[in-house]
Amino acid sequence: MTAPALDIRPVTIEEAGELFTLRRAAFVTEAQQYDDPHIPPLTQTFDELKADLGADGVITLGGWMGSRLVGSIRVLVEGAKATLGRFAVAPDLQGQGFGTELLSAIVPYLPDGIEEVWVFTGRDSLQNLAMYTKHGYEHQHDKTAGDLTYAYLRKLLGDGAA
Repeated sequence: MTAPALDIRPVTIEEAGELFTLRRAAFVTEAQQYDDPHIPPLTQTFDELKADLGADGVITLGGWMGSRLVGSIRVLVEGAKATLGRFAVAPDLQGQGFGTELLSAIVPYLPDGIEEVWVFTGRDSLQNLAMYTKHGYEHQHDKTAGDLTYAYLRKLLGDGAA
């Protein structure tokens, strides 16, 4: 059975509450895997999230199934580089292709001139790493912050992708 296609569009400030709830639910399993309830997606306040939605250089896409926000991804644009983060899918819908849909939907929302897209995830998040690799992201390096080690992956766009 194939999952229905998502309605993917930028998240508005009016939808901040739904986004806040989705991220909290989605990142609990990540926090449990790393035995760290203080990961940034779980410690960001509602006011910080609303400010982020309105920040220059930040694009937050949401995926809706009907009226339900079931996935989201945040993109930070800096010069010719875009960095993905806060990638979340509702726990009851993970593994059904919604994350892949969101990941594939990013490029049309990027401003002209983006040459590379970066993403990071916990080094031990094997499912995440496999998904990114499947979609053309290549491991570049690891970086430790506190007790966590993150894997950084990059995908070249345009002429650099050849």
